[in-house]
Formats: sequence, C-alpha cells, structure tokens
Amino acid sequence: MALDTGNVPDEFRSHPDWKDPVPSIVDAATLGAGLRATREASGRSLAELSVVTRVHTRYLIALEEGDFSALPSRVFAIGYVRAYAEALGLDEQLAVERFKRESPDGSVPLQAPVGVAFQDVRRYSPRVIAAVVAIAVAVVGWNVFQRVNMLRAPQPSDIASVPESWTLGDVPGQHAVSIGAPHPAPPDQTIPALYVTPGLEAQLTGIDPTDLEAVAAAAAAKAPPVQAAFNPRGAIYGAAATASQVVLQARKAAALVVRMGDGRVLFARQLAAGESWRAPIGLSATVDVSDPTAFDVYLNGEHGGGLAAVLTPLSQLNQRAEQLARQTAAEVAAEASARAAAAQRAADQAAAQTAAQAGQVVQANAVAAQQGLNAAVTPR
Repeated sequence: MALDTGNVPDEFRSHPDWKDPVPSIVDAATLGAGLRATREASGRSLAELSVVTRVHTRYLIALEEGDFSALPSRVFAIGYVRAYAEALGLDEQLAVERFKRESPDGSVPLQAPVGVAFQDVRRYSPRVIAAVVAIAVAVVGWNVFQRVNMLRAPQPSDIASVPESWTLGDVPGQHAVSIGAPHPAPPDQTIPALYVTPGLEAQLTGIDPTDLEAVAAAAAAKAPPVQAAFNPRGAIYGAAATASQVVLQARKAAALVVRMGDGRVLFARQLAAGESWRAPIGLSATVDVSDPTAFDVYLNGEHGGGLAAVLTPLSQLNQRAEQLARQTAAEVAAEASARAAAAQRAADQAAAQTAAQAGQVVQANAVAAQQGLNAAVTPR
C-alpha cells in the first residue's frame, strides 16, 4: 500500500504529535535512498525486515546502496524489490518501475520478423517450378526406359528335340523302377519285462515272488482305493484346516445355515459352486441346508458322501470323522506290523538258507578231505 505523500493541511502540521510523512519512493533521489529513509523512519532493522521478506540481508543492503550488480537474476531482483516495498508500506508497483528505470534490462529486445520479399518469390518461382518439373520428368523417363529394355519379344525355344530322359519311358543306362505291393506295418513297440532283483521284493514286501499262493493272497487283500480328496475350488469359511475334520463343499449354489443349540446362528451364507465351510472340532450345532444334494461331505480330507437330510447334527459328522480316523490309524498300524513280521520272516528264512549253505560247504569240505586222506594211505 502506497504512502499518502500529497499536500497536508496546515492544521495537521500544527498538531503537537505531527510527524512529517516519509517521502514517497518517487520523490527520493534514488530507489535505495527511498528504501533506506523509509526503513529508518519505521525504526526497524535489516535483520527484522530480512525475516519478514525472507530476503537475505546482503540483498537488502545492495538495494539500499543501489548496488544492483550484487543481486541475482533480474526476475529475483524484481521480486526482492516488491517484497521490500511491501514490508515498508510503500507502493510496490512504483518501486518496481523505479528499479527498472535505474537498472534497465541489457538484453536485446525482440525484433520484428523478417521474411522473403514477395517480389523475389514471384521473380524466382517460375524457375523453381520448371526445375522441379524437369527433374520429375527425367526420373519418370528413366524408369520407363529401363522397363522397356527389360521387355523382349517371344522367341522360339533353342531345344531342337525333347531329350529322351524327359520322356516317361526308361532312362538309358538305368534300370526301370517298379513299385510293388506295400509292406506290412512294423509291429508295435513292446514294453520289456520288469526286472526284479532276487531277494529284494521279498525283503520289502515280505512276500516271496516264487510263492504263487502268497502272491494271490496279497492281491486279494489289496486295500480299497482312496476316496476323492478335498479340492478347494472357491472361498473357504469357518475354522482353520488344522482345527477341523469335517468340510462341507457346495456342488452348486445353495444356502447353508449353522445354528447352535440355543438357537444362535453361527454361520449363514449363500454358497456358490466350489465354496466350502469347515466345521470346528467338538462343536455342537445343527447344519441346515436348502438342498442336501447340493453339498459334498469331506471327512479328514476324503470324500464321505453327501448330506442325508436338510437338518443334520454336526456332532454326527464329527463322530464319523473320528471313527474313520481311528480306523485308518488301526489299519496303518496293522499294516506296519504285518510288514515288520514279514520282514522278520524273510530275514529268518535268509539266515536259515545261509546256515544251510554254510553246512553244505562244511560237509563238502569234509568229504573232500576224507577222499584226499584215503588217496594218501592207499598203496600204489
């Protein structure tokens, strides 16, 4: 905001508290002098004004002393003048104009664009056009000339007669090639017989491969095939995998509601095809579904059929899972025991065979020794 530096009535000047106003930035001898006089009249220091204007003290001193060469680029210098004048309460625009007068811009002003005289264009344009047309005609004519030279009139063939080797008959000096009946296809590749290391199969399975009855009994007692395992095909809700033995998986979109014994709803959702819900172990609740045929029951990770009714006690499913787990554990233990017993029997048989072979060797050595002794004592 500019200070009012106009004519002041005498009645204001006669007042005891009257102070002469600071001269305007225009009335000062230089811009720096006006800035210094205004700052001194305000009673503020350069340090205070540096904080207000965010301009370094050395730049404020350069403005007051008129040393414009110490200032940075012209854009920053004008910004410093504007900020300093605003902090001192002077007219910013007047201060900037005073700065521009005292420090004129030394850069070269923009010049008016200079073009080609229209008369020169009209003077040389026919020649330029004629030269372009001549070049185009020369290029086209050269291409046509090359194409014409490449064209030749049809001429008769130089071959007086067709060579004998081109005919369908026999070629002189060579035997005719005859095609006979096709040969039969080669036999399909067969798989070689599996090589079994002697004694290894009996050691691993406890069954002698030469004993046909034992092999037939083992084939008859083969364990039932493993049921389909649980395959996640969507989102899985409920308990964690380590804390659940029962999983309900939707074959198609269907509603599943799990209610506690007191009627509270533990889980309720419209499951899409492939989504599943894991039941916590030991939970006493009732499974309510919209369509029993839309759900598969997995017990301990294996398929256990479907739901029998719309309402199914969850404890019943957990009991089935526990029974299957105990049954599987018992079967595994029995199988391990049978394998251990078979391995022990095989080891006993091998030891017995080894002992028998050792006895036979000892007996053969004894017989040989006796024969040698008899030959030694027989007179010649």
